Amino acid sequence: MHRYAIIIFWSDEDDAFIADVLELPGCQAHGSSQAEALTKAQQAIDLWLDTAREFGDPIPEPKGRRLLYA
Repeated sequence: MHRYAIIIFWSDEDDAFIADVLELPGCQAHGSSQAEALTKAQQAIDLWLDTAREFGDPIPEPKGRRLLYA
């Protein structure tokens, strides 16, 4: 399990729950339920991290509750 914050919200435009991992740019997933969106987000995090390692990109440390939103 990862320690990255995942924000889940309903999107009328997509007619789905969106799971956004703000600390990993572009890392999002969606599902027909909150649970499905969360499961898919965890898979997306794995793929994001694997890709970053493959290309030698930096991997952000999870900030947890210290994450601030503007």
